Amino acid sequence: MKWDHRIYRLFIFWYIVGIILLGFDILPSWLEWANAVFLILAGTIGFLYFVRRFGKTYGITIGLIIFFATFIVEGAGANSGFLFGSYDYTDRFAPNLFGVPIAIGFAWLMVVATSHVLARWIFPNGTIAYAVTGGIGAVIMDLIIDPVAYHIKGYWIWEDTGWYYGIPWTNFMGWFLISFVLHLLIDFVMRRRSMTIDNDIHERRLVLLYLLMIGMFAMLGALGGLWLAVAASVIPAVILAVIAWNRKPS
Repeated sequence: MKWDHRIYRLFIFWYIVGIILLGFDILPSWLEWANAVFLILAGTIGFLYFVRRFGKTYGITIGLIIFFATFIVEGAGANSGFLFGSYDYTDRFAPNLFGVPIAIGFAWLMVVATSHVLARWIFPNGTIAYAVTGGIGAVIMDLIIDPVAYHIKGYWIWEDTGWYYGIPWTNFMGWFLISFVLHLLIDFVMRRRSMTIDNDIHERRLVLLYLLMIGMFAMLGALGGLWLAVAASVIPAVILAVIAWNRKPS
């Protein structure tokens, strides 16, 4: 499969350009659409990983379930406050479908795929511990994504509130629960397929993708003075990655 290599290279190029434009605050307003494309590329990497990891039938099924399940839940959250709390998406993250940015489904693909690899390296035999770790890995990422997207980028507006940058605790609980359930689904497929864990370049790419995403949002958080969010995400992310790397299959 050559598409995953090409898309990963395109993502890295997009990432480097984004770091320069955002770091020096020279991203023109007419190029805001590039942020959605950035997440779409990251999510596509996650989707193609699932296809390569589980085969076309299982991989595509997992990818579609993650995309549509999270898209529906996000839509319910934005319209009724279900699970996450009450919030509304703005038009700065367009294109939107039923009030939810299309890029959100791709973002969840990236989050679940990257946290899956880290959790599975730590707990290669799966079980609840794997799903819990995957959920924690997802929340760690959201600890920086949400404050930046809310306060700096203005992608959504929280109507509920909380002590962590005005974000309700239900949001992070919702992230954990969704990620936990999706990781249980992946664990079920892994057991059904009786597949071993391979420490190949594709899995290492997903770990790098996890750190790169947190790194970019941490940079934006630091530039915006969100130092608590930077520390709350970067420190546990590095710890999680180090533990996973030390326990990864040989």
